Amino acid sequence: MTTKHFLLGTVAALALTLSACGKKPDATPEQAEVSQTEKPERPEIVVTNAELEGNPFRQEWTSEYGVPPFSQITDAHYLPATKKALLELREEVAAIVNNPDAPDFDNTIVALDQAGGSLNRVIMTFNNITNTDTNDTLSELESEIYPMLTRETDAITFNPDLFTRVQAVYAERDRLGLDEQDARLLELTHRDFVRNGAALNPDVKAEVASINEELSALTTEFGKNLLLSTKAFKLEVTDEAQLAGLADDFKNSIKVEGEDKWVLTVDRSVFETFMTQGENRDLRKQMFDGYRLRASSGEYDNGPILIKIAQLRARRAELMGYPSHAAYQLETRMAKTPQQAEDFLKRVLEPGLARATEERADMQAIIGDAFTLEGQDWWFYAEKVRQAKYAFDGNVLKPYFELGAVRQGAFDVATKLFNVSFTPVETETWNPVAQSWDVKDLETGEHLGLFMADMYSRDSKRGGAWMSSFRDASNVGETIRPIITNNLNVTPPARGEPTLLTFTEVETLFHEFGHGLHGLLTQIKYSTFSGVDGPRDYTEFPAQILEHWAGDPEVLAVYARHNKTGEIIPQELVDKMNAASNFNQGFKTTEFIAASLLDLRWHMLTSEEAAKITDARAFEQQVMEEYGILPEIEPRYRSQYFSHIFAGGYSAGYYAYLWSEILDADGFMAFKQTGDIYNPELAGKLKKWVYESGGLREADELYRNFRGADPTIEPLLENRGFAEEKPSEG
Repeated sequence: MTTKHFLLGTVAALALTLSACGKKPDATPEQAEVSQTEKPERPEIVVTNAELEGNPFRQEWTSEYGVPPFSQITDAHYLPATKKALLELREEVAAIVNNPDAPDFDNTIVALDQAGGSLNRVIMTFNNITNTDTNDTLSELESEIYPMLTRETDAITFNPDLFTRVQAVYAERDRLGLDEQDARLLELTHRDFVRNGAALNPDVKAEVASINEELSALTTEFGKNLLLSTKAFKLEVTDEAQLAGLADDFKNSIKVEGEDKWVLTVDRSVFETFMTQGENRDLRKQMFDGYRLRASSGEYDNGPILIKIAQLRARRAELMGYPSHAAYQLETRMAKTPQQAEDFLKRVLEPGLARATEERADMQAIIGDAFTLEGQDWWFYAEKVRQAKYAFDGNVLKPYFELGAVRQGAFDVATKLFNVSFTPVETETWNPVAQSWDVKDLETGEHLGLFMADMYSRDSKRGGAWMSSFRDASNVGETIRPIITNNLNVTPPARGEPTLLTFTEVETLFHEFGHGLHGLLTQIKYSTFSGVDGPRDYTEFPAQILEHWAGDPEVLAVYARHNKTGEIIPQELVDKMNAASNFNQGFKTTEFIAASLLDLRWHMLTSEEAAKITDARAFEQQVMEEYGILPEIEPRYRSQYFSHIFAGGYSAGYYAYLWSEILDADGFMAFKQTGDIYNPELAGKLKKWVYESGGLREADELYRNFRGADPTIEPLLENRGFAEEKPSEG
């Protein structure tokens, strides 16, 4: 999964990143009155020169690519550097507000885009490190630093003098002679201020600011609880017989070196592999419960926290003039309303449930009367059915998917589509396993950015996969190119063994690389909307479309080579893989949509409805029953560990992955229809209007400029094996 970094380079966008909502004004933006009241008070920030002495964040970074000097940065450096950077941000904003010249595009809008540079440098590094190599000290710092940022964001958003200047420039927008990027910056800056509450009355501003600060603390606590709960689960096995069915490479990867002991965790890759291969049903039950009951009891119980988050978001939406948090969130997205998002999900859920019911019957037929299929059995018996129907075992693919070769395959696709190169370079990294590549435009030789990758799971790293950045692109005054990272959680192999991937992990690598390209190729001048920008239900499109190349036979023939013999993956194996690609699609579709609907329903609550919720699991079960979700299928994320929506930026937006699938399925079909998956004309449009354009225009317009038409849902349904039958003629 992806998010834009914590600070976007503009203080207006900073508020948006922190999920601070804005009011939908009754009057037009030009008519909205700006309350000339005292600015919200912020706690005094004190930091001494002694505290800053030798701090790497206060020094020039002289490395060739501008990467942070990781070896010099200690945990103790973050808080003083943050405080100093916040004081500098206050000075920058004050300079804008107190400028004696009349407000104009440069002295107000561009100045805001450029404000907070030193703070970006600290927080982007801090945010990345706390995701990949956290510890108790950093966890405590998160609880202190993020609320400070929330308070600062609200003080900026609710500064009436600042908003007066933004309003003044916006009112003159048609007479300023702005080019397209300038006009977009002005539009987004003004929109973000309004939507984040700049036009609210003083009492409401105060309550919203209080809610924002409390939410910042709660979402941070939710993420910490989940990480600690996930890492706390370890299932030790000392009897090798209990590991029957496990492939040797997987069994070796979980073995404790020098001991006859194997340790199972609930990291997603370990969990799914064991649940698919492990023959011991009792162990599968323990793993199943360990995974789905994370953060749901004891000291790490996220239930009360997430209920409070939902209640606060609903209350804040009410203050803003919206019926629900979902209504606020979706207003600027492609779906527009919660009802349209829900209707879309239900349309795909119907054939998904029908297929899942068939899949359940097939598995029960194999089990017979021995027992009734339960949740912990689905992965294992689905694999049995797959092998019976398609004579295909996914494990036979792994020798052909060595990590380095797969990554090079992704690079080759980018080179053929977008004429860019990736050259390995030596840079400092935050962890010894991370690697770096210099990315260049092959035609001009221009440096486009630095790409870095951290592929392996470890206890200090949060779960999942994501793209992030240490620096975004900007071209105001000087050209600054981005530093982009990809993170996966591949299980480290046994010492001396190659890293072999499942095809799901291959697709994940291509997916995150698609996000990375969206960040690297940007040609947007302003960091506010450069790189990975746009509504949630669009920003997954540049990542998901790249997955289609991962499994295309033409691409596989290049990178999918046996790690020992060098043999290209046999076409017969590719054909079997493709024939089985839609197998278990009922389960996959249902578990995803169940989570998406759960997300929507938490955030479609009115303030009054949310206040009545006392039991997170009871609410969750009620939602699942209403939509007819099979009891054997858990939502992909249950509420207590649904970090996308309760600790990340996807609240009321998890559906976005599926919505974006409309775009990626339709978009790749365009390439297939030309007979050339690297069609130069289409690739040029995809590069220009998607990967280079960031948030330059509204998402539907960017897509139409690439595709030449609006997308249709039929390719999505066809790709999932749910193609709707056309009525017969005559």
